[in-house]
Amino acid sequence: MTSTPRLVHIVDDVPELAGVDELRMLVALDGFLDAGNAGATACRHLVGAADGGGTVVATFDVDQLHDYRARRPPMSFVRDHYEGYDAPRLVVRLLRDTGGSPYLLLHGPEPDIRWEAFCRAVLEVIERFSVVLVVGMGSVPMAVPHTRPIAITHHANNADLLTATSPWQGELRIPSSAQALLEVRLGEWGHDALGFVAHVPHYLAQLDFPRASLTLLEQVELAARLTIDLSDLAAEAEEREDEIARYLAANNEVGEVVAALEQQYDAFARAEESGSSLLAEDRPLPTGEEIGQQFEQFLAGLERPDETGGGA
Repeated sequence: MTSTPRLVHIVDDVPELAGVDELRMLVALDGFLDAGNAGATACRHLVGAADGGGTVVATFDVDQLHDYRARRPPMSFVRDHYEGYDAPRLVVRLLRDTGGSPYLLLHGPEPDIRWEAFCRAVLEVIERFSVVLVVGMGSVPMAVPHTRPIAITHHANNADLLTATSPWQGELRIPSSAQALLEVRLGEWGHDALGFVAHVPHYLAQLDFPRASLTLLEQVELAARLTIDLSDLAAEAEEREDEIARYLAANNEVGEVVAALEQQYDAFARAEESGSSLLAEDRPLPTGEEIGQQFEQFLAGLERPDETGGGA
């Protein structure tokens, strides 16, 4: 009988971690919990800021976790042959913040299968490197305007780790994710984990929305006690918002949809401040279908500004 290959391969000797205590690990998995590519962009920023992209200290066997037919990796066809296959990678990197403090980053595609085995494999990494805290990053599409502050849902498997009061009341039944299950299992196994979910305007969920990434990393800095240079990411966020503003200025109909969301958002905010119902003002919120129709041209305009007149 053949045995199942190991799901994670961990580097045996990591001299950079000799004598390090209170190591923290950040987690952001691409896919379901990544509206606006907020987590993926945050990881790209962290890895890009490290010399040589940091050191890979653990590698997961993606072949045991990935559904290639559901999420086909890109590759190139050059004239008469295939090349440049972009194989998915799910790895743990050793990085350092701007003050030189080490931390780990688990990033890559969310596993499609074997979630329980994946959680146990992450536990191996945590115990091998004596990780004391896991901090997750995620984002979901919400009916909010991009012109208002990014809201964050805080969550943790230990109430003492929470840094803010949850805006949600009661129980919500939601689709699960490998990242959410990991937090649950770590709590059962006695390991602290918390996380942050950014609320991304649902009409921008298919685009890179770096302001959500910026907001997530600001929360991570506080929770993980890290210092991260966010200046490049802030400039990227400002550039994207300038693009959006130019397009809205040239497309009144789309601007009206955003204005309706702003009115609803502000009504909710006033109701929360006064302690009254969030439905205090009866203003209809545009449906997801209506938003999608209005922003079909908007999304194309951001990707092809020269064709739509949305350029500078």
